[in-house]
Amino acid sequence: MRGAPVPEFWRGKRVLLTGHTGFKGAWLALWLQRLGAQVTGLALAPATEPSLFELAGMAQGLDHHVVDIRDAAAVARVVQAARPEIVLHLAAQALVRESYRAPVATWASNVLGTVHVLEALRLHPGTRVAICVTTDKVYRNREWHHPYRESDELGGHDPYSASKAACELAIASYRDAFLSEQGLALASARAGNVIGGGDWAADRLLPDAVRAWQRGDTLQIRRPGATRPWQHVIEPLAGYLCLAQSLWQDAAQAGAWNFGPLAHERATVRQVVELARQAWGGGAVDYAQDMQGPHEAGWLALDTSKAQAQLALQPRWDLEQSVLRTLRWYRAQHEGADARELCLRDLEAWEARG
Repeated sequence: MRGAPVPEFWRGKRVLLTGHTGFKGAWLALWLQRLGAQVTGLALAPATEPSLFELAGMAQGLDHHVVDIRDAAAVARVVQAARPEIVLHLAAQALVRESYRAPVATWASNVLGTVHVLEALRLHPGTRVAICVTTDKVYRNREWHHPYRESDELGGHDPYSASKAACELAIASYRDAFLSEQGLALASARAGNVIGGGDWAADRLLPDAVRAWQRGDTLQIRRPGATRPWQHVIEPLAGYLCLAQSLWQDAAQAGAWNFGPLAHERATVRQVVELARQAWGGGAVDYAQDMQGPHEAGWLALDTSKAQAQLALQPRWDLEQSVLRTLRWYRAQHEGADARELCLRDLEAWEARG
């Protein structure tokens, strides 16, 4: 079955998931467990309070290792012990504004961390598929109004974007120089801005909105006109899982892949905030233009025609539905609902749309 994760494929597969204590990682760990995979997780302790990883009780359902991916020896030990058939590498310093505050740590986590994972796979052969998640921001942003294709030039102004572009070079080098010869199909996944319940990181649009409105405060918006390829977190995770299934059958598909919404679904920050305010039932917003902060791209969109054509991927939730489900998740959790059950309900609803 194309276009969706297949339980029969994942059942019993040994999967190493890095970054499983983060927002996307916790969602992916839960989905892999639901699919029947044997999951080993490698990550730092959760970086936020609260965290989806802890609220959903994820440590009980997998082989949980607290490891800094900047520690090459520790990474290699986990890989050697886990003997993964599939590796999904999500661990990273993933915040643009934090990369300005801590550029060296960002470069070390994102570039050296990725190299450490790839080197561990080189030293301990046996993995068949590996996917390294980078970002939609790996492209040299020219502020042009057409979606970026996988073949477009890489670059990056801020340390986060530039470090992720450098990751792409390391991934391609390891694939060509070492891992293809070992029979490992290695791909990179470039996803757009994700939303969904359970993200409590700083400087993220909907988490910032929820925090402000729960306190009765005014949401401060820096760049209301900035355009991004927004999507519910389930959508790119489905892409990663479908890509892994495809690479298992056809290693020739190893390479770079974009995952994001359909072209007409990209939206400005203001449009997303207004959808969120409608879903929340109100909330004060200050759209003051703050151009004094660190540089951030103004216009960004991805061409996902490759994933649509070769993986049969089509987003199942449009932007309005994605925002609505995200805000409902936060409200329900705030009112006492179980975070794990809320995620499972969203996964079931997404699967039912297929």
